[in-house]
Amino acid sequence: MTHTLDLNQADREALDGLQELKGHGHEIVRYREERGGFTDVAQLDEVPGLTGKVSAATFQRLRV
Repeated sequence: MTHTLDLNQADREALDGLQELKGHGHEIVRYREERGGFTDVAQLDEVPGLTGKVSAATFQRLRV
């Protein structure tokens, strides 16, 4: 079983631990706090600096 991270609970360090998200943990947490949380992992495309950069494999390692 692959370990998944919950976008609504993971801290910056945990998010930065995923290679494709490295350096974007702060932006992901800020986006989450400003909008009251994620409702779908696809919303990562709305985070500044991540539009179109997150692979399907990384999406599969995340949940909401």
